[in-house]
Amino acid sequence: MLELRGIHKTFQDNAGGRWLLADGLDLTVAAGETVAVLGPSGSGKSTLLKIIAGLEVQDAGSVRFDRADLSGVPPELRGFALMFQDFALFPHLDVLDNVAFGLVEQRLPKREARERACQMLSVFGLAAHAGSRVWKLSGGEQQRVALARALITAPRLLLLDEPFSALDAELRASLRQEFVQRITEAGIAAVLVTHDEAEARVMAQRGLRLVAGRLQLVWHRLHGDIP
Repeated sequence: MLELRGIHKTFQDNAGGRWLLADGLDLTVAAGETVAVLGPSGSGKSTLLKIIAGLEVQDAGSVRFDRADLSGVPPELRGFALMFQDFALFPHLDVLDNVAFGLVEQRLPKREARERACQMLSVFGLAAHAGSRVWKLSGGEQQRVALARALITAPRLLLLDEPFSALDAELRASLRQEFVQRITEAGIAAVLVTHDEAEARVMAQRGLRLVAGRLQLVWHRLHGDIP
């Protein structure tokens, strides 16, 4: 289970202005649960994901997973996967090696990593594209490659930063359902950052809005909607 306790974070811009992004923020996300964090651009949603991932350091408070404090644990050792809106695939690698990349980084022999990547591509219906360059794929195919790459390492937590914002409306709708299915099958905790409440309601069991550095409950599927 992911636990954020008393997270504080301020941001200082180039003009010397200071912005409060997190003000004693608390959050828990259980295994198998997807929580959506809503809010407009600049509210601090992406910064919150980066704090969880270890890419940003909070001013105060703690990030814990399964009760272990992650202070000082580098991003690559947290066992989390982070997906960005621009897919962040490697253009110099083909689809197969993009998916296998995380396993190779974990020091799995390249041959075994590629075998497992082939299996994952089959699950996602992408086996025919294994030898293709990622920039030749459609936006939807690239996003499925990104999800396959994220899930193949069996992460403890999946962090999604506006994952569908670069896609058209029809493709977004179909991919939402696929992501829900894949994340549910994996049984992992997930945090989705989005400004699209309709998207959040499709994908998440719980919706929270980031307002003035605090998270406010918008709905909880188990307890019924909250106006």
